[in-house]
Amino acid sequence: MQDYLKEQIARALKKVAPDLETPEITIEKPRSTEHGDAATNVALTLANVLKENPRSIAQKIADQIDLSTGHIRGVEVAGPGFINFRFAGNWLTDQLVEAHRTGREFGKGRMLEHKKIQVEFVSANPTGPLTVGHGRNAVLGDTIARVLEWAGADVQREYYFNNAGRQMRVLAESVRARYLQAIGQDVVFPEGGYEGAYITEIAERVLEKHGDSLTGEEHLPVFRQAAEESIFEDIRQTLARMNISMDSFFNENTLYEDGSIDKVIATLRDKDLVFEQDGATWFKTTAFGKDKDTVLIKSTGEPTYRLPDIAYHINKLERGFDLALDIFGADHIATYPDVVAAVQACGFDSDRIDVIVYQFVTIVKDGKPFKMSTRKANFVTLDELMDEVGADVTRFFFLMRAPGTHLEFDLNEAKQAGEKNPVFYLQYAHARIQSIMKKVRNHYDFTGKAPDFSLLAHDAETTLIKRILEFPDVILLTAGQREPHKLIQYLNELATAFHKFYHDCRILGEDEQLALARTELLTVTATVMANGLGILGISVPDRM
Repeated sequence: MQDYLKEQIARALKKVAPDLETPEITIEKPRSTEHGDAATNVALTLANVLKENPRSIAQKIADQIDLSTGHIRGVEVAGPGFINFRFAGNWLTDQLVEAHRTGREFGKGRMLEHKKIQVEFVSANPTGPLTVGHGRNAVLGDTIARVLEWAGADVQREYYFNNAGRQMRVLAESVRARYLQAIGQDVVFPEGGYEGAYITEIAERVLEKHGDSLTGEEHLPVFRQAAEESIFEDIRQTLARMNISMDSFFNENTLYEDGSIDKVIATLRDKDLVFEQDGATWFKTTAFGKDKDTVLIKSTGEPTYRLPDIAYHINKLERGFDLALDIFGADHIATYPDVVAAVQACGFDSDRIDVIVYQFVTIVKDGKPFKMSTRKANFVTLDELMDEVGADVTRFFFLMRAPGTHLEFDLNEAKQAGEKNPVFYLQYAHARIQSIMKKVRNHYDFTGKAPDFSLLAHDAETTLIKRILEFPDVILLTAGQREPHKLIQYLNELATAFHKFYHDCRILGEDEQLALARTELLTVTATVMANGLGILGISVPDRM
């Protein structure tokens, strides 16, 4: 629907200003239905270019909109220069017929067709269980990948990790210490070691498998391997529980083994963008507008994480992705400009890299920050949160707010039963439709009969039809802005429109043709709700 309006506005603009290059045209839904079904501010954006009053421009555009197709029944200029549109009932009916015919494919777009996109997310090193913070990353990444697929893209989900750095050595030393303590040796736990029952559990499994023969320092690799395998298996199981699966796992060590790290340094050196100082290797980030230069290799010879990040993003582009999308916590955003600058300096198009930054999560109960009881040291694991509220609720709450806003995960709200719980509100709508349709089909025989949607003239029916037909545009909006909470907002509006219809428009006892039209309207409503929940990675129950 938005594409049609944009096309009409572009044609009108060509008549109003023939020499004007077609600008970006934005279509929005007015906050109040009194202002119509759709609106654009294009006249306001053109006021400076055309050196004319925006309301005057808006009126000229409105006068040139083609109403002869019967798709638009009214065009109005409002406020300082907004143009409001009202859709014709027969066009809505035609669009609903197409949505009904399309079935489960309704809403799938072609905006990103033939685009190869990689979404890298989670990317936690195998040093411990996934935490609540990892959870928001995981759910955002997976949901964005899903909506990009619905917009037509070929998407790869990748998990990037490092299993050979200092963190992994400390992990191995932590497990070894618990192992030695378990066999009765009095050892000091390593400074900065990993706490938590999971370390003790891994040590106990090593003891069960190998006995007490691994007391020497030379056996440290055994503890490292045991810890890595155990933790990664737990991570995979946690992700699976969240309805998340990865297409690939990329080991940072690959970048050292294939010479990618050395190649980055050599390329930057050839371009006079690195220098040595105090025994360290520095990247001239001041050449790209930064206040100070950045260390790539410490005086100890150990690379900072920026260096493999640079090589990794070059690797992504070399693999042919049209877009490499990163899901980062706010604590990592400072490194991103350095990586982009270095990738560009190495001869690659950094516009093919983008990042979604999310803020952190606070668990709240009774209006106060809440520390869940945990046997996993001083953090709350994702599994513990799912144990408390379930996977569907966990996913939904992680997606309720824009990624860039701090998220308060309210346990009181998350644990509510019934339709007061926001995720159950949507699931109940779908389940209620299934219940209604079962009763209706026991009462009527619609076999071989096609619905006449032109019979749907009640205000509640018209509103529900409009909400349904917005779904493809919401998919494109969510995919373009990569903000899944907008899909949730839409599904809430769809559920509200359904409940209004359910209250105002009965089916049983009505004329068979009207009953059939209303039943099939519910069929499309259920399809859209199921598609939307599926994109969110949330289950779609037929009964609750």
